[in-house]
Amino acid sequence: MLSAKTIEIVKTITPAVAANAEAITRNFYLRMFKEDPEVKAFFNQAHQHSGGQQKALAGAICAYFTHIDNLAALGPAVELIAQKHCSLGIAPEHYPIVGKHLLAAIQDVMGDAATDEIIDAVAEAYQLLATVCIDREKQIYAQQRQTPGGWNGYREFIVDKKVRESDVVTSLYLRPADQGEIATYRPGQYITVKVDDPQCPTSPRNYSLSDRPDCGHYRISVKREVAPHDKAPAGIISNYLHDQIAPGATLKLGPPCGEFVLDPELIGDRPIVLLAGGIGVTPLMAMAKWLHKNQSDNRLYFLQAARNSQVHALRDDLLSLAENDRARTLVIYDQPLDDDLATGKCDRVGIVDETLLRQWLPKEDAEFFFCGPKVFMQTVYSQLKNLGVDESRLHFEFFGPRQEISLPYADDPMVASV
Repeated sequence: MLSAKTIEIVKTITPAVAANAEAITRNFYLRMFKEDPEVKAFFNQAHQHSGGQQKALAGAICAYFTHIDNLAALGPAVELIAQKHCSLGIAPEHYPIVGKHLLAAIQDVMGDAATDEIIDAVAEAYQLLATVCIDREKQIYAQQRQTPGGWNGYREFIVDKKVRESDVVTSLYLRPADQGEIATYRPGQYITVKVDDPQCPTSPRNYSLSDRPDCGHYRISVKREVAPHDKAPAGIISNYLHDQIAPGATLKLGPPCGEFVLDPELIGDRPIVLLAGGIGVTPLMAMAKWLHKNQSDNRLYFLQAARNSQVHALRDDLLSLAENDRARTLVIYDQPLDDDLATGKCDRVGIVDETLLRQWLPKEDAEFFFCGPKVFMQTVYSQLKNLGVDESRLHFEFFGPRQEISLPYADDPMVASV
């Protein structure tokens, strides 16, 4: 437990830290990568380049300071961080490195205002949070080891086949190289792909599992990412997987992780609504296929938004779901090709708006899962709130500060991931 004095100091400095949070995190990453370059391998440099990582960490710091006297409110944020850390192999010895550079960054940015008393209080608060995360990560690592077919670290998998899903998305079907059992997973989780190739010197990447659990393989559906300009590192692994990896190739995978999951015990018999934008369909398809396989009594509503038929991924999977009399599907294109609507490749032309949702969604309380590009998620979130959906029924996955999705309903802790 934190001392009363530490809580008082942290709450007092929270406004000043919030005002300088991104400056602190920018300083932090520059300092840490320079002085302890070995940790750079854990961080997605595309997120570093875009500033998303810095914003995410700034949000996490502000959330922690704001809730310093009510740490229970940070439970979901801690779980997200712990799952992400376990996907990358973060160990207890990494925490002192982060703490050292974070305190130094606060001193650099805040100058004389960061007194010894303040730094000591922040150090105490950081150590408590580190202990909470380390304890949870220890549990996750143990669960991974103890699950039949489970493992820690990386395990070699063979690319059994590749399937072109659209002009920009390709699915890879993966089986263990040792022909052993593979761990099941909760629908919505992801695996970590590590590429050991001099042509692809970059950090591991997380990819959602896009097929149902317990089908004898892992499937990831990878969108080819294009860097916005020459200096941005985006798309290194996705392009490598598209262009260089053929059936029979070997990849190293981390075990399934992630907290954005379908939990039947919590959902009960309520309808389930899945709202997918672009490549955000991947974790939602795993959820839908699991429900279909297990003949769930829950009524399923699955809306998929895409630009047009050329980039519409996993269309055949969605069509197979539509055969279930308890499933209702809707495909909407916002930039359709000339014959997309006439040939039945989409059900509607336009965008996801409040009028559409009001007409299409179930009238009774439902559980909502959504994933997609930032603008899609912001829009869906605000529309569902306008329709009176309770916060507890909204589930989504997003990299970055949660406020970027939930504004103006920003009463939740912000979360960060590496």
